[in-house]
Amino acid sequence: MLSILIVNWNTREHLRRCLESIQRFAPVENYEILVVDNASTDGSAQMVSQEFPFVRLFSQTKNMGYAAGNNLAFREAKGDALLTLNADTEFVDNSLDLALSEFRTHPKVGALTGKFLNPDMTVQPSIRGFPRPLSVLWDIVGLSRVFPMSQVFGAYRMRFFDYETEADIEQPMGTFIVYRKAALDEIGLMDERFPIFFNEVDLLYRLHRAGWVIRYTPAVRLIHYGGASTRQVRKSMIWESHRSLIRYYRKWHVRLWNFPFFWVFFLLIQTGAFVRARGWDAGFRA
Repeated sequence: MLSILIVNWNTREHLRRCLESIQRFAPVENYEILVVDNASTDGSAQMVSQEFPFVRLFSQTKNMGYAAGNNLAFREAKGDALLTLNADTEFVDNSLDLALSEFRTHPKVGALTGKFLNPDMTVQPSIRGFPRPLSVLWDIVGLSRVFPMSQVFGAYRMRFFDYETEADIEQPMGTFIVYRKAALDEIGLMDERFPIFFNEVDLLYRLHRAGWVIRYTPAVRLIHYGGASTRQVRKSMIWESHRSLIRYYRKWHVRLWNFPFFWVFFLLIQTGAFVRARGWDAGFRA
């Protein structure tokens, strides 16, 4: 059984289109939809309740964050395949069936993702390497832009990734990821110390360390409108993203012997957050 888990915050119209597209291209396999609404003020919960009564709605009285919202849904879900899906997505074909077929065929796949499309149907970059300190450092100092096709300097953003070829990967964007329940039973759920960002990166890294395969398949595709929730509070989300990256490094990479290096590195990360929050990087974004 497939459980589709959607955490929503003030994206009512996107959520409506997403749920309609799931109905339009429903999988053959039994499925359920769980929506966790994080105290939206735009009538999202009321819309789901009135227009999609078959959806299991969890309407929260406060915004509990993305990680806690997904964990609630993970615990309540009945399926052995658990799809975390952003509300600002829309299916255009039978990709849910294709994803499940791929998932069932390869029992060592712990997480699976597909190709994300912009509204004009062009490919949206969505695959990165894990944020290892050196690969992120090359990104901060600009070497990843100078040498975008280098597998050394471009190892974080992976601009060289071939989106037409199926591959084992490290870190897909969290927009659409099918998790195997057995894998999550082994490694645990999302770490709620990462409330908005890097929760899925941390989860995928734990899957990777445990020997599970993370798979990309281009046959699975969907439109992703992008940032519908976080765009509403962009500056605070920029700071939260960089703080979460620092938390990630403290969890996985900082040790007594390398702390001086990371102290300098964290200053660079905070400087990057300041530049982005001010919009001074507009001419350099790629």
